[in-house]
Amino acid sequence: MEQFAQHITLKRLSQPEDVAACVSFLSGPDSDYMTGQAVIIDGGMVFN
Repeated sequence: MEQFAQHITLKRLSQPEDVAACVSFLSGPDSDYMTGQAVIIDGGMVFN
């Protein structure tokens, strides 16, 4: 798993708290003006 994590921009595997933080943001008032977005929670794997 550590070898796999080296290919992730943040150099670590995701934790449940990473997704929970995004869900908290999306369900709170800070995201009220946000519409039609795809949110990718992958630690930067897309940029690899």
